[in-house]
Amino acid sequence: MTRMSITNTPQAATLDDAPEISLTLARAFADDPMMGWFFPGGASREPDLVRYFTTIFTRQYGRHGVCERTASAAAFWVAPEGQEKTVPDAGTVAELEEILGDRAPLFRDAVAAAAEQGPKEPHWYLAVVGADPAARGQGHGAALLRSGLAKADAAGLPVYLESSKQDNLPFYEHFGFTVLGEAALPGGGPALWVMRRAPRPGGAA
Repeated sequence: MTRMSITNTPQAATLDDAPEISLTLARAFADDPMMGWFFPGGASREPDLVRYFTTIFTRQYGRHGVCERTASAAAFWVAPEGQEKTVPDAGTVAELEEILGDRAPLFRDAVAAAAEQGPKEPHWYLAVVGADPAARGQGHGAALLRSGLAKADAAGLPVYLESSKQDNLPFYEHFGFTVLGEAALPGGGPALWVMRRAPRPGGAA
């Protein structure tokens, strides 16, 4: 199968990859505190996460970002020139609100709060990276991270990300990220850590 031949070598993701990427990310973020807050459980949680990732990939990041995948992971990056274009348009917002249901107001508030903490300097942004739990420890996430960081390093630009999972901070710190701050999402949501990595002439670790 083609999917197996990808192994853990990053390749450009296309919109045709949406079904596999969305399922992979739904599984990757099944235990993520922020996703758990937006999608609080029940039998519909994985399908709702699949719809969520399908929407943001096909309408935002897959069109205006730098998206890569392996057999069991995916990452969505945004270069400076794509950042205005990846802001959700009205159609995307409506689709996300339908998926989120009564959690939509919390989502809007969280997005606004995160935007307020956004960097002012030119930068690359790591919007999403995740690996299927069944393939963790096989280097998929690390390979995707190195690939994106190399692009940011080549441009001489820092990289920013937000994480709501404290256990992931050491992973990012290994690649040179440092925590800039911690904030609780509005409405009683989980903590969100903002991280920055300075450009490295020699590339990622």
